[in-house]
Parts: sequence; C-alpha cells; structure tokens
Amino acid sequence: MQNISRHDSGLLKPVTPIAAFLRVSHKFTALTVIMILCLGLTMAGTAFAKSMDAQDKYYEAERCNLNLQKNRGRQKYRDAWLKCITKYKAVYRHDPRGPWAAVGLYRAGQLYAQLYRRSGRTSDKQAAIETFKLLVNQYPKSAYRLKAIAVLHNLGVKGSSVYKFAAKKPSAEELFKAAARARKRLMASSSRQKYRDKWLACIKAYDKAYKAAPNGPRAAEALFEKARLYEGLYAKSLRLADKQAADRVYGLLVNRFPTTIWATKARSARQGTKPKAGYNSRGTGKNGDQVASLIAVGSSGVHSVSRKDQKPSGRATVASIRYWSNPNYTRVVIDSDRETDYSYRLLKQDPNLKKPRRLYIDVRNSRLGRNIQRHVAINDELLLDARAAQYAADTVRVVVDIKSYSHYKIFPLKNPFRIVVDVWGQRRSGGKEPALVFSLPKGKMSKGALAKQLALRVGKIVIDPGHGGKDYGAPGYYRGVHEKYVVLKIAKRLKRKIEDQLHCQVIMTRTDDRYLTLEERTAIANTRNADLFISIHTNAARDKRAYGVETYILNLATNDEAIRVAAMENMTSTKNISDLDSIMESLMQNVKVNESARLANYVQKGIVRRLKKRYTRIKNKGVNQAPFYVLLGAEMPAVLVETSFISNPRECKRLNDPKYQDVLCQGIIEGIKRYMQEINPTILARPGGAKD
Repeated sequence: MQNISRHDSGLLKPVTPIAAFLRVSHKFTALTVIMILCLGLTMAGTAFAKSMDAQDKYYEAERCNLNLQKNRGRQKYRDAWLKCITKYKAVYRHDPRGPWAAVGLYRAGQLYAQLYRRSGRTSDKQAAIETFKLLVNQYPKSAYRLKAIAVLHNLGVKGSSVYKFAAKKPSAEELFKAAARARKRLMASSSRQKYRDKWLACIKAYDKAYKAAPNGPRAAEALFEKARLYEGLYAKSLRLADKQAADRVYGLLVNRFPTTIWATKARSARQGTKPKAGYNSRGTGKNGDQVASLIAVGSSGVHSVSRKDQKPSGRATVASIRYWSNPNYTRVVIDSDRETDYSYRLLKQDPNLKKPRRLYIDVRNSRLGRNIQRHVAINDELLLDARAAQYAADTVRVVVDIKSYSHYKIFPLKNPFRIVVDVWGQRRSGGKEPALVFSLPKGKMSKGALAKQLALRVGKIVIDPGHGGKDYGAPGYYRGVHEKYVVLKIAKRLKRKIEDQLHCQVIMTRTDDRYLTLEERTAIANTRNADLFISIHTNAARDKRAYGVETYILNLATNDEAIRVAAMENMTSTKNISDLDSIMESLMQNVKVNESARLANYVQKGIVRRLKKRYTRIKNKGVNQAPFYVLLGAEMPAVLVETSFISNPRECKRLNDPKYQDVLCQGIIEGIKRYMQEINPTILARPGGAKD
C-alpha cells in the first residue's frame, strides 16, 4: 500500500518511502538545532551570571579590605582579617575558571601575609604560601602569577621550592620591575618609611633582581638602587651599620661596572657614606686600638686623641655648640654631621696676656657650618664662653674660656657624632658632693625636723621619659603604638605619685612629644642638682615571645642581651658598644656605681612584687649593666627601667592600660622609698612621710 499525503490543492497524490523519510528527518534536524541553540544560550547565560556574581563578590571583598586597612582598631582583631580573606576566597570558589579567580586568590594571600606579620603565627604564613602556590599552579598565564612568585620569595620560599609550582622562572627584568614598584610604594608613604622591615623588603627585592642576572643590563642599576635604599634607611635609623652597608654596595657597583653611568653616580654618592679608612667592622684600628679609647680625663696639660690611622673621606661640618650649666657643673656639646678625629689642650693661664685660662678642641678634617653661632656666651660660675673658628683649611677650633674649674672630661658620642665637654667646679668639704653634706644647727632639734633635713639627700628626682619627637623609640606589637608615647604617660603618672607619696620635687626632662638628645637629658639632671635620675623605657626584641621587666645601671655590658638593649636605646649598632669600653673605664671613676646598683635593685624588686600581685606571667629579668649614653656623666645615682616588652602582644596591651601603668609606677615608688629608708632610717618620721 502506498503512503499518501493531502496536497494544498486538496487532491491526493502518492508519496514514496524515501520522500517520507527525508521529511521526518528534516523535522528532527531542525528541532535538534533549536535545542542546541537554546542549551548554548542557557550555558552562556549561566557563565555570564557566574562572572557577574564573582565580580560582585570581588568588589564586596575589596570594600571589606578597604575598611580594614583604614581602621587600625579593627586590625587588632584576627577575625576581622579572616572575614576579608574568606570573602576573597569566595570569589575563587564561586567561579574557579572565571576572570576574577586569580585576583581573588592573590588578595587572599596578601592578607594572610599581612596577618602573619602581625600575629607571627606560622600557620598564617603557611596559609599565605599555599594560597600563592595555588595561584601560580592553576593560573600560569595570569598577570598575578609573577606577583605571587615575588611574594613567595619575600616569605622565604626560594629556589626550586617556588619554581616547581610555576610555569617559568621570573626574569631579572620582571624582578627589577617588581622591586621598582615596591620602592615607589615605599617612597610614596611616609608611614611605611617608619618601619625598618619595609626598607629591608625593598632592598631584598633589588638584591634578587641583581642576583637573577649579575651581568645583565639591569644589574648595575639594581645595585645603585639597593645602595640608595640603604642610605635612606640610615637617614631614618641613624645606624652606622646601614651607612656602611650603603658604602659596601656602592663599592661593589664601582668595581664590577666601572664604566657605567651608575658607577659615576655611585662615586659621587659614596663621598658621603665611606667609612673611615684603617678601621674594620668592629671599630678597631690597624693596630687593634679601640676607636673610643681616645677619650681622656683631664685636669691640666695636653691631652690628644688624634687618630693618625684614620683618613676620612670628605669633610665634616661642625653644625652647632650647645651648653647646660649651673654654678658647679657645665656641659658643652660640639655637634658634627659625621665622625672625625679631634685633639684638645688646656692652656696655662698667663697673667701677662690678661686672658682667662683656655681649653681648645681642634676638630680635624672639618669646616664650620654656615649657620653656626660662632660665639656662645655662657657666663656661669665656671665658664665665660665658647668660641668657634676655622683655624685652618681643614680644622675647626672651639675655644672654651674658663673662669675656674676642678676637673673636666671630654668624650665622643656617635650617631650623630658629637664631642661632649663636662666641666666641674671646686668640690666642698674635702671633695664630697654638696648633697652629702649636712650642717646641724646649734641647740635642740626635734626628731621630725632632723629627719626632714636628712631627707634632703633625696629631695629632688629627675624622671626621663625616653625618646620623643622624631625619635619614636621601639614600635609596639600593635600598629600605632610607639615607645615615646607610652613612656611619657608612665612618667607623668610616676611624677604625680612621687609628689603625693614621697613629697619630693620632681623634674621631667620632657612633658610633651619633643626630641631631646641623650646627653641633654643627663645635663638637665646635673644642672638641676638632682639626687636621683630615673630614665623610663620599654624593651623590644625581634622575638615577639620575649617578655619581662629589667632595670639597668651604667657600666660595661655583661652579656649579649645587655649589649643589644644598650645599642637599641643608644640608637647605634651593637658593634659600637664595644667602643665604649675605655670611655667607661675613665667615666666610672666618679660615678656612684654602688648607690645606683642599690637603687636599681630596690626598684626592680618593687616593680616585680607589685606586678605579680595583680598579673600573671611576670618575668623578673633582674638588674643588669650596660653603657647607656643617657646615663653617661650623671652625678647622682641613676637607673634606666625597661618597664616591659612593647614588642610582645600581651605586654604591649598591658603597657597601654592605665591600671597596669599605675601598678608599675607603684612598684617604682616602693623601690625609691626603700632606698630612701636605707640611706636615712628616720625618713618615716617626717610629718606626712612616705606612704605605702
């Protein structure tokens, strides 16, 4: 039987089997095409929707990060960081093959790395490393791959352990560009420039660019930029080691690439950074003499500290002359912009010349600064004035005209370099200090009145809040916390307590955020005839786990830890601390070492005892000795209190707590009171005597 179909005309006509099959097949093909098109449009729409969702999620994560970076208070909380990290990871998880996945991973890794720098947790560092490795492995064509590799380098993942995850090793050119970007960010942010690790990260980036191709076209430029960064770091830190590092890199550049423009620039820049010839890294001369052994304690005659081995490059500039005085003591400081040698001589008085006795200091290889005050009138009981002149083409002479004196000392301090001249007047009562002499009036005297007079032995106390102004001191574990602010709060609280409980006069070296040189602080105590000098500081260490309280007195360093702390507080390098040995040998002859040690022992015990009553995990690091510049030349018992470690998260938080500060100050009060009781057992007999 034949298949039939009705035609449009209404007539019937026969249809062959082949024609019928073709007609059915045509209908099926058209339906298939339509279905495929619909499916394709659906898939494209889904992909587009995913992309849009990923973009929205990324911008949400960016807003979270922006708010976090702006709010320092939120940065103290770990969950705030993890919240933003989770949002960035959600971008990757939502659409792993989308255009936003790589950047989501990169941002998450960045936040993990920032969190690690704050927390110090190995788990945070490992999370950052794994996140960056995932990016490098899954997105070899992404622009963020090279950035991730650079960060992995900074996190300490080096060599094959990085590149086995990467499609290819970054070129020297790529590393150089990454270093240039890091330097640009550093130079654009004054807040980032306050942190040493930011400078060292940029220096390390240029070092990697150089080592990637030591003979490549960017090698010389990379060395030059590395040296410039060391110079910039030295301007902030005033550490001689940074200055020497800049000189070493400049020297390497000149030796390896002598004909390049970068070598020419290095030679020019090197004039201001070259260390003194004839001295090794330990600060000793060709014959092994300590640089600082050039100090002498004089009473008359000629005393020379000329360093013949030294051949400094470029001339130093004598910038200013400063002084502090009282009737029995005067300190004169000669400031220079770089270290140089000097000699001095005390001239005998010649009545025929009708001139006063003169002490002159010749600063070698130097010139006078343009704005220096050449004549400084002092006119106290000891000195008339100090005068500066260009004595020779390469020598500045400073002359001190003397009215009267008993003895004097001259010694140098570093970073920046300055020469300190201390002059003392005639001693009373066979050489004893005025504060130790008590004349008893005739007639009867009440016990309370006698105790009051004897208590004048400790009637005036100078409190010195460390650092200040441009000198921030040690940075705290939490962002925005700095030593200079914390110690000022503690010092003000201590002042109020001493006045209220011990009824002593209290003088503070600074009452606001101002910069004082270390020698100025001691001079204030000496010129105000203080009976005690207490310098307040906070400790810090690279190891965030370090904690505890310790008290220092002036003496030679007894261990590596004491050397580290002294170097930090002196704003110098540990290598320079050994230079103080001979200075200390001469200066310690007249310093009240035993009385300072007694005071430090009582203060340390008082602090620890009080803190342990209220707080857990209080570590007693004891009384130690170190050569602190701020204590040099102090004429009274002097101690330096390292209250707690500002670099430790627990103690940093405590140091900012008024309650902790209050207990800490009460411990210092207890130590001072016990010291006063020992030297004068009748102190409690005073009307309204010291309170507990």
